[in-house]
Amino acid sequence: MKSKKIPQRMCTGCMEMKPKKELIRIVKSNDGKIFVDLTGKKPGRGAYICRNDECLLKAIKAKRLDKNLETKIDDLIYNKLKEEIADER
Repeated sequence: MKSKKIPQRMCTGCMEMKPKKELIRIVKSNDGKIFVDLTGKKPGRGAYICRNDECLLKAIKAKRLDKNLETKIDDLIYNKLKEEIADER
């Protein structure tokens, strides 16, 4: 029997390929709104980040989420990501 392929995505913090389910998705919708998508299925341009403080800090410092989503990311989004990572512990 053939095994099912696991979708891989790149973390914007550590730049490593990881299974999609292990990452948090940040979405830019068609109307320009930015939000955290915990389901990973909402429509729009997505960027992924590990559930790890270090990866988030690297992404913030290098402004990688801003570059990937081609817009300025609000501090509310970064705070939401920090809460999600803290809840995982």
